[in-house]
Amino acid sequence: MPTPKLGVCYYPEHWPEARWALDARMMRAAGLSLVRIGEFAWSRLEPRPGEFDFGWLDRAIATLGEAGLGIVLGTPTATPPRWMLERHPDMLAVDAEGRPRKFGSRRHYCFAHEGYRAEAARIAGLLGERYGRNPHVVAWQIDNEYGCHDTVVSYSDAAARGFRRWLAARYGDVSRLDEAWGNVFWSMEYTAFEEIDPPNLTVTEANPAHTLDYRRFLSDAVVAFNAAQVAALRPHTDAPLSHNYMGRILSFDHFAVGRDLEIATWDSYPLGFLEDRSDQGEDWRRRFARQGDPDFQAFHHDLYRAVGKGRWWVMEQQPGPVNWAPHNPAPLPGMVALWTWEAIAHGAEAVCYFRWRQVPFAQEQMHAGLLRPDAAPAPGLAEARAVADALDDLPETGTAPVGLVVDYQASWVWETERQGAECDYFRLVFDVYRALRCAGLSVDILPPTTRDLSAHALVLAPGLAIWPEPLREALAAHDGIAIAGPRTGAKTDAFRIPEALPPQMPGVDARVTRIETLRDDCPVALAEGGAFRFWREFVEGDAPVLEACADGEPALVGTRERAYLAGWPDDIALDRIVRRAAGAAGLATLALPDGLRVRDRGSVRFVMNYSAEPVSLDGVVPGATGTLPPAGTLRLPRA
Repeated sequence: MPTPKLGVCYYPEHWPEARWALDARMMRAAGLSLVRIGEFAWSRLEPRPGEFDFGWLDRAIATLGEAGLGIVLGTPTATPPRWMLERHPDMLAVDAEGRPRKFGSRRHYCFAHEGYRAEAARIAGLLGERYGRNPHVVAWQIDNEYGCHDTVVSYSDAAARGFRRWLAARYGDVSRLDEAWGNVFWSMEYTAFEEIDPPNLTVTEANPAHTLDYRRFLSDAVVAFNAAQVAALRPHTDAPLSHNYMGRILSFDHFAVGRDLEIATWDSYPLGFLEDRSDQGEDWRRRFARQGDPDFQAFHHDLYRAVGKGRWWVMEQQPGPVNWAPHNPAPLPGMVALWTWEAIAHGAEAVCYFRWRQVPFAQEQMHAGLLRPDAAPAPGLAEARAVADALDDLPETGTAPVGLVVDYQASWVWETERQGAECDYFRLVFDVYRALRCAGLSVDILPPTTRDLSAHALVLAPGLAIWPEPLREALAAHDGIAIAGPRTGAKTDAFRIPEALPPQMPGVDARVTRIETLRDDCPVALAEGGAFRFWREFVEGDAPVLEACADGEPALVGTRERAYLAGWPDDIALDRIVRRAAGAAGLATLALPDGLRVRDRGSVRFVMNYSAEPVSLDGVVPGATGTLPPAGTLRLPRA
């Protein structure tokens, strides 16, 4: 595999043109070879409708390209200019309270608005015509951070009209919709699709089937918005198309968007995400305040490797304090390098830092870059340079021995019918991922459309609320070890409890007859240690009981090869369950000290210390000796 590349995000429109050539030389001197530009520049490209100024972008691309930098060119559709609202005054997204998401920041559009979708395709096509064959443009980024700032779910008039058309195409006849949704309940039956509104501002909760279909429609709107720009660009360029996704954003189906793109990228902000997206509590955030959660970045690396069908980048890597979290500390020295190496360990083709120079104006002026506002080096620059100096060819990532199924639709089911305050699909899946990482196992994320599981010795499907039939067939044919649950198979496609009762897991004769959700301070103990928290199911059937609760109720049922987990295990129980399953699958596990993580990439093993303290490797990681310092990384041949 070619040597991974490093890059940076740059905004030539923010700086005097006389500075561009110096910045380009400094980037190359820092070991950078990629630069992303243009994704927020629509007002400079088309200052008035139909009046274009491409000259400055022509010169910027030439200056950067001639210095030896490959250009990733963004379509500027995340920031439509103010005049766009005069042309399409109803293009704004509307929140659940009926308030428009106004101009003055970014992402102020509704994905379902067909007029704005056409405008986005128009500007993408114009950029493609002008730069699609430019030798300096090596990749494209469509839009920026779909879903950021809670911008997928919209209740605009445009969304309502689109939803009615979507429903008519899905059901054909409104009576079929009434039957599927169970609208006889509470006299919710309709006589025409035109009567149906988005599921908001109802007196109490809306019909969950209605809500789930609306979430499906909104996700499809994101897919269609992205596809319109893909169609506009494809005829003009052979360079790969990408989008930069975010962390813990499940409001649309990333796998569906990714089917139209060659590369998945994501924006990695470990310290910001720890502050505002972690469920681990204050002690955890305090311990890792300057390092980030030891597993959050890794989870998304594996997720977007799956979304990109093997090809993925980090498009924005945090290089210093950010400006948007509740608290914004500086990284522990060495962490910028560690985050970079960790991405490479998971197969990243490129890691790009956000941003080149800290901007002294507007909303992000407190967001660090590789340069300070005065253009002097910031601390992250030296760490990027150190990584660049050590880069070399690496083996292909290959297939990990463990497969973990992740399904965006399942997250919408959990969100629609949470049942317990702490019950969150991402939190459950991430708990399982963390347990696998703590056991030293490398993981492949699997989409729910997976039809062949033969490459994975161990497969887990936690919380997969609606069975995709191809996956269930693949599970039935799988020769390895598989664990599903809790809540797997709990709903039909129409958001009903299956008449035969869940989980309907191949090879496991078990039926979930009732469930309870638990206060965080009222766990249910398991007989072998640990407990169920948040979610517990009561199971009947002939499947052997592999583990029981302390009260005698089944906790894990099935066989050595196929098992169903009837609750949400805490860390103690989950560690035991994961290690036993790995052992049954013939996989060796490690007893890693707190904060130490490993990731295998082909014949190479990367070891990373997320702890703020040195960690001894003696007898912990095969082939490793000595002490790994805080924020230290080590690369070993696999034993």
